[in-house]
Amino acid sequence: MSSRPTHDAPEAARIGVDLAPPAGVTLVEGGAEVSVYAGHADGVEVCLFEPGDTAGDSERRLVLPEHAHGWWFGLVPGMGAGQRYGVRVHGAWEPARGLHHNPAKLLLDPYAQALEGAVRWGPEVYGHAVDGSWGGDIDIPSDLDSRAHVPRGVVVDHDRFDWGDDAPPSRSRGDTVLYETHVRNQTMRHPEIPHELRGTYAGLAHPASVEHLTALGVTAVELLPVHAFTHEAHLVRRGLVNHWGYNTLGFHAPHGPYAAATDPQGVVDEVKGMVKALHDAGIEVILDVVYNHTAEQAWDAAVLSWRGLDQRAYYRLDERRRDVDVTGCGNTLDLRHPVVCAMALDSLRLWVEQYHVDGFRFDLAVALGRGRGDHFDPSHPFFTGLRTDPVLSRLKLIAEPWDLGAHGWRTGHFPPPFMEWNDRFRDDTRRFWVADARDAAHGSARHGVQHLATRLAGSRDLFGRRDRGPLASVNFVTAHDGFTLADLVSYDEKHNEANGEENRDGHGHNASWNHGVEGVTDDPDVLEARAHTARALLGTLVLSAGVPMLTAGDELGRTQGGNNNAYCQDNETTWLDWDLAPSQEDLLATTRGLLAARRALPVLRRREWSLGEPVGDGSALDLEWYAEDGQRMGDRWDESRRRLLQMRLTPHDDDGPGALVVVNGRSETVPFVLPDGPAVERYDLLWDSALPRPPDEADLSTHVDPLTSEEVPARSIRLYAMVRSG
Repeated sequence: MSSRPTHDAPEAARIGVDLAPPAGVTLVEGGAEVSVYAGHADGVEVCLFEPGDTAGDSERRLVLPEHAHGWWFGLVPGMGAGQRYGVRVHGAWEPARGLHHNPAKLLLDPYAQALEGAVRWGPEVYGHAVDGSWGGDIDIPSDLDSRAHVPRGVVVDHDRFDWGDDAPPSRSRGDTVLYETHVRNQTMRHPEIPHELRGTYAGLAHPASVEHLTALGVTAVELLPVHAFTHEAHLVRRGLVNHWGYNTLGFHAPHGPYAAATDPQGVVDEVKGMVKALHDAGIEVILDVVYNHTAEQAWDAAVLSWRGLDQRAYYRLDERRRDVDVTGCGNTLDLRHPVVCAMALDSLRLWVEQYHVDGFRFDLAVALGRGRGDHFDPSHPFFTGLRTDPVLSRLKLIAEPWDLGAHGWRTGHFPPPFMEWNDRFRDDTRRFWVADARDAAHGSARHGVQHLATRLAGSRDLFGRRDRGPLASVNFVTAHDGFTLADLVSYDEKHNEANGEENRDGHGHNASWNHGVEGVTDDPDVLEARAHTARALLGTLVLSAGVPMLTAGDELGRTQGGNNNAYCQDNETTWLDWDLAPSQEDLLATTRGLLAARRALPVLRRREWSLGEPVGDGSALDLEWYAEDGQRMGDRWDESRRRLLQMRLTPHDDDGPGALVVVNGRSETVPFVLPDGPAVERYDLLWDSALPRPPDEADLSTHVDPLTSEEVPARSIRLYAMVRSG
């Protein structure tokens, strides 16, 4: 089946050029140039609507008259800022050939910069005919018009926002502390933020919200997706939502429901205001972006935009013209196609140039770099585009270095200047402090300290190639996906029943430990043991070489009740609770103190590897490892059950004091001797995970001489500043 546009409505004015104008809508004198890619179509119409017309009765259709290289374009007279619009595509409906053209479906322009309305799930949004249970025959196109069931694009005016003297904070990687958070979660329960601003961009920018971030010591917020997205049909049927936002409907548009503003232009301005307010406080804004798949799910699901425009161009298809899915979400965008690659790069530039964001975290980034034969290619055109673009290449670019396809784990394989989420850091840190301690409590064998030492020193085994340095590693213990820090030390098993999937969803292996009681308890010994372990985890995160990433709420002891996959919980399960118990206040003070110690010791934030090389006159080394007797480890690394070590860092110049990190993973207090060394005058204790709060002069004597015998409590980590004489 195929169709061509009718000419009942007046055609858009012909612009008479050989090449298409820029993709999307470009405002010009007298109207707008509209350009849409539909490489296998017979014709494209742009459809104009009045604001607030949810039924679509005001629709006016205009044929895009020009066609070149798969692009359909034309000048639309009178089209300006505030115009609501969509497109309809005429052409063949031949699913066996990968062609899903159906003019009954109103499609979003992939370059729409704001949206009005939402997807209303029903038979109308499917390209093929479906029955009441939403099953049907893919070979029969639907004749149901979708215009009353899908959002429209909105033309916006980016020039109206006054950026004033806004400038990027431009934090160095060494100074960066990431804070992964969610626009709604951060402020939905914040008592100092007005109700009408809670859970919004404006709420995140509120002084009470910003003050928490600056007092905590983080330098960048990494926001879960704020690109326009929709909720999956299966969640809607269960009365749930896609809360995390990894279900993109528009890469160039902000998600409207996160705004206090209700007008699409107001949404755009509110996002910019958020960025400006955070910049004023010295905080960078990193966006979690999802260019690996879209909200259209599989080949037999909804037709909302890309699938109806040109499925064969936008999506990776197999020989049967069905989706190749390496994302677990039904489809995979094909960034091997130049139009799709350009769409992603254009989206990134828009968010930098118009919203002033400072970087991006790429979800399932391996999927973005799969080239010929489905193999991951670090020189993929998309990565090359990022690395050579004069704007994008200067940003903080962070890869989630895996996907669900074959050979999908690629930590350490991305090219510079990418940073990467270091899952090996997460796993080794959890294993040492949590899983091994749990096993020891049950009389099982334990691992030694070797892997933890590798992570403390920056994971050179993963990032030692291509001159990337330790700051290529984004270290984390928890993230949005998985247990919170509090739940990691409170649950042996996941408890995801509220998600409606009979607890089958979420990862089953969490390296967690409930410390003797599953979940909520008032047993003071269990609570103290949990807090002790949580502090050790935080200490390892903050004191390791690399870029630390905190998950929002971990500093407050936030719990999700054991739900390790709360992607569909937009409620008190995921919202931060700011009514803190004394133990939570202690944890907040601990986090602030740790980050302050990291700022005070540049040696913890090195850009280059510490390799045990001589510094100064050669009598000291930049990195040295010691055992509990204060002597170098030597061949004692081979002791598989070794659970104590000391890591000493000496600066290469006079850039502040050195640092000594003492780790005891054993289940009992252990005596140790502080190591001596050339020109070492003393050690000042800055932090001890055995204490509920960071120490001060009133708590203990912080000055300790070399070769002094001390005791480090069970399952603890300490930080000393190494003061040098002279």
